[in-house]
Amino acid sequence: MVTALYEARVSHTRRERIDRAFSHSVYLWLVDLDRLPRLPWWLRPFARFEARDHFGPHADARTGTIRENLDRWLADRGVDLAGGRVLMLANARLLGHVFNPLSVYWCHRPDGALACVVAEVHNTYGERHPYLLETDGAGRAEVDKAFYVSPFLDMGGRYLMRLPEPGEELSVTIALRQNGRTPFTAGLHGVRRTVSPANLVRLLVRRPLMTLRVSTLIRIHGVTLWLRRLPITPRSDR
Repeated sequence: MVTALYEARVSHTRRERIDRAFSHSVYLWLVDLDRLPRLPWWLRPFARFEARDHFGPHADARTGTIRENLDRWLADRGVDLAGGRVLMLANARLLGHVFNPLSVYWCHRPDGALACVVAEVHNTYGERHPYLLETDGAGRAEVDKAFYVSPFLDMGGRYLMRLPEPGEELSVTIALRQNGRTPFTAGLHGVRRTVSPANLVRLLVRRPLMTLRVSTLIRIHGVTLWLRRLPITPRSDR
């Protein structure tokens, strides 16, 4: 069973109109969608993986497991994994709350070869959008921006992503290119930890209510930019 925890640091850097950077510590799960972790009963409220949070009925009227909904979405785009393993990097639902700015799925063929990567972006408006990526040997891919994430960034442009499959270390970077500039970059870097009740309790104590903290910090960052009179970009994708 491939299940791991990653203690990591998230960084955001803005380089257009206003120079601003911030970072914060997080922990994330790497799980096999066919073998989700089974924790002791007293820890289950602190780490749940539910289909409604990933490719679930919020995005599709049909219901199923995370794996079933992902397979259905891939099939609509001509991708058949034929039962190959899918690893998901994401936050777990914690005491009923979850927020995933980015969930990543490494999708394999039955022989273990990587077939594709899916980067599922979530915004603070309760919406999400998956990007289907064909990465190179270093985990790099490019894709047009097609989803409204920040009210302070224009629509359009192209994401340059680096999403190598995690090992002992986790390293994910995303840069937004617009009009020959890079107004925004984000990074996620961490180290692998064994999943055990002791390790999870330690992280729960060190990072209490982490998913709520992440969404709160993003909103505080947005309010800070607004107070500095950064122009708001109206939505044009509806």
